[in-house]
Amino acid sequence: MTTPPTPPKTVRIGGASGFWGDSMVAAPQLVKLGRLDYLVFDFLAETTMSILASARAKKPELGYATDFVDIAMKSVLAEVKRQGIKVVSNAGGINPHGCAAALQALAEAEGVALRIAVVEGDDVSAQMPQLREAGTRDMFTGEALPEKVLSANAYLGALPIAAALAVGADVVITGRCVDSAVTLGPLMHEFGWRAGDYDLLASGSLAGHIIECGCQATGGLHTDWEDIPDWAHMGYPIVECHADGSFVVTKPEGTGGKVIRANVAEQLLYEIGDPGAYMLPDVSCDFRDVAIEQVGADRVRVGPARGRAPSPSYKVSATQLDGFRCAGSMVFVGIDAEKKAVRTAEAIIERTGEILQQMGLPPFTSTHIEVIGSEWLYGPHARTREVREVTMRVIANHPQKAALAMFAREIAPSGTSWAPGTTSPGGGRPAVSPLIKPFAFTLAKAALPVAFVLGGERQAVAIPAAADGAAASPATEPPPFEEDGGEQVEVRLIELAWARSGDKGNLSNIGLVARRPEWLPLLWSRVTPQFVGDYFAHLVHGRVERFHLPGIASMNLLLHEALDGGGPSSMRMDPLGKGMAQMLLDATVRVPRRVAEAARARR
Repeated sequence: MTTPPTPPKTVRIGGASGFWGDSMVAAPQLVKLGRLDYLVFDFLAETTMSILASARAKKPELGYATDFVDIAMKSVLAEVKRQGIKVVSNAGGINPHGCAAALQALAEAEGVALRIAVVEGDDVSAQMPQLREAGTRDMFTGEALPEKVLSANAYLGALPIAAALAVGADVVITGRCVDSAVTLGPLMHEFGWRAGDYDLLASGSLAGHIIECGCQATGGLHTDWEDIPDWAHMGYPIVECHADGSFVVTKPEGTGGKVIRANVAEQLLYEIGDPGAYMLPDVSCDFRDVAIEQVGADRVRVGPARGRAPSPSYKVSATQLDGFRCAGSMVFVGIDAEKKAVRTAEAIIERTGEILQQMGLPPFTSTHIEVIGSEWLYGPHARTREVREVTMRVIANHPQKAALAMFAREIAPSGTSWAPGTTSPGGGRPAVSPLIKPFAFTLAKAALPVAFVLGGERQAVAIPAAADGAAASPATEPPPFEEDGGEQVEVRLIELAWARSGDKGNLSNIGLVARRPEWLPLLWSRVTPQFVGDYFAHLVHGRVERFHLPGIASMNLLLHEALDGGGPSSMRMDPLGKGMAQMLLDATVRVPRRVAEAARARR
């Protein structure tokens, strides 16, 4: 009798959090319906690190994502233990041991035995004086490192996570690590992938990249949002991973949303720069030839990526206190609402500036005005300047908190002093908050001892001192678009492409995916760096780069100096560039009539 072959091993990983503040339904849904091996959480963004630094400055025992313990794990702890699901999370923020202590206390209160490992080594704040003296500078601005910092944390990789799982950890809590590492670590452990298996590490990192933003892989933020059903019950993503690096993206049965190729392609492009050199601590990834294929209802297969040796350095994300900020608002109703809003904001700034002078205080560091409801971000492309109800937003930065307390008091008087139709939904005076400025630099991996602590024992983790790997293969371009010499008509880009945008500091990236692969040469000929730079000239003050991804018939656009500093530094209503893709999709290009007719026929 022939023994049937053993089916290939599949590891099921559920992504329960895309940021600190994601829905409380995610973990229970995945644990109840997901048939998981691992439950992973990504809580940390650059802005989140700033929030955690501020929290720890007020209470030393804080500095971690409290929702991980108080909401997510509290709701699933017993069931996670019963099913044998392992948990990996970067919820530790800038206080991972505090996070682990809180989780341990919860487990003991519920009578659940839990082996919790804490990854150490990302905190480099003690090295800051020496780094400053050595002339280390911000990797984007070239500025010298500040005298005082609130936090400084290196983006660690997956190796310490895999090592902790290998010695029996039930839960691994990290501080700062790259988002995809919480997925790659379990895959390295389960499949025995080693530090030099670069193609596999790139593929596992891609699996983590796809699910690291929660529902963005299951229909969330999709260009064709009206096609996505049942938002209230959105399914959170699951990846079914295999030893060869391939994986299928899916979600729990019976949940809302939809797992479709176009949406997964959008997520592949989300917040990456050069897709041929997506730099991570464990591997330099090349996503350009990755294939994405619909293989069933709510099932999308993602083909393997390529990888090369990583950089010998870590990226360090740090924060400093840069004064204070106050942002206030008022509502305006009636004819010329936008004009009323602008004049009111200008008067507030002028009046409070004069008061500062009378008080003998320095002027505002910076001020900013926006009018929500009048397509303010669209600048010259706005079409609703005759709108009759808007919200004015006026922001000021200052080194001293008292100066902004005065600024906050002087916003409400506009309701009875100046423009007719001025009102407010209430809420009192706006708060004055610390202005926490992020900065970044690189640090040699050899300078950071990485380890994990489990059961009171600290175990060092060796990080290979890899030099930069072989250079990426040369960039490619689509074949030239063949003009037919016929009539050209205008269409909006949304008729030809899907898109998604995000941020990395002061950079905005827009991923543009052709709705039909054969349309990519046309898009490439129309959506040039010059075209994009001109369209966003009112917002983008640096160069525009463009990269080709033939695997999914797409391009990635990288817009420099695009977000007014980005993250907590930015004074804009969209500091993370989430709306940049939506604005670009509204731009028009001229295309052959046959293409326009085919594009509009899909509607």
